[in-house]
Amino acid sequence: MKRNQKVARLAFWSIIIAFTVMALKFVAWHVTGSVALYSDALESIVNVIAAFLAYFAVRVSHKDADQEHPHGHHKAEYLSAVGEGVLIIVAALMIVAEAVRAIQFPKAIEAPDIGLAVNALAAVVNFAWAFILIRVGKRDKSPALVADGNHIMSDVATSVGVLVGIGAAILTGWYILDPILALLVAINILWQGWKIVGSSIQGLMDSAVDPVEHIRIRDVISANSNGALEVHDLKTRIAGRATFIEFHLVVDAEMTVRDSHAICDRIENALRAEIDDVRIIIHVEPEEKAKLPPGTGAVPFA
Repeated sequence: MKRNQKVARLAFWSIIIAFTVMALKFVAWHVTGSVALYSDALESIVNVIAAFLAYFAVRVSHKDADQEHPHGHHKAEYLSAVGEGVLIIVAALMIVAEAVRAIQFPKAIEAPDIGLAVNALAAVVNFAWAFILIRVGKRDKSPALVADGNHIMSDVATSVGVLVGIGAAILTGWYILDPILALLVAINILWQGWKIVGSSIQGLMDSAVDPVEHIRIRDVISANSNGALEVHDLKTRIAGRATFIEFHLVVDAEMTVRDSHAICDRIENALRAEIDDVRIIIHVEPEEKAKLPPGTGAVPFA
């Protein structure tokens, strides 16, 4: 199966699983009347919407480049992640409003054993799916899948906290712990939403690859640039799963176009062998454009 098909299929199954988990959590809330479980169920609505956003973003991002989008549609996934972060924040504010009302009028939790068991089952399903999404999303450089996985993983942490908190409320009889716990859930959700929005905005701003990856790219270029005099102005940026690399290659002014093109082909093939979905732009320049003195190195970077 092609990588883009696998990513799209995972995004589709996220919708099915999100609906399943949402149903389980609303059952848990219905049988208990717990505000904390209600807050957990509200977040699951966001999970469903986020799963739809991620699915359509993945499909759009894998479309081929066209006349209006000559560099492709990779950033569609960042837009999805930003939308997901905003929805998370809205859900958190709804939970705060409900928790504040419940603090004023705390009430006992009904049928806690059934409700907690159902909610625990939902947490287990979420954990397994979040693990898969994050692993595949990082491997295939899919911001939408990673954002969805991280969001679901934060939902797992929320569910565990809710289960522990409700258990404490039942054991102590302090039912005011239930809405207080809902407030803590809301704070955690707000933090997760902020992180998702922040990381996605960085992607939309064309952030460079991390320092380790930058060094690896430099090493690949240097090892395959025999015949050139210098490489300088290496720039990188990431857009979804695609990595864009641009640099200047200085060659002897007397070198033929065919020979300089052969060096470029060798470098490009080496980079494509090391990095998936890479886009490469090489500016070939004569020796008078060199930025370092002659003899400072075989192919120094400036």
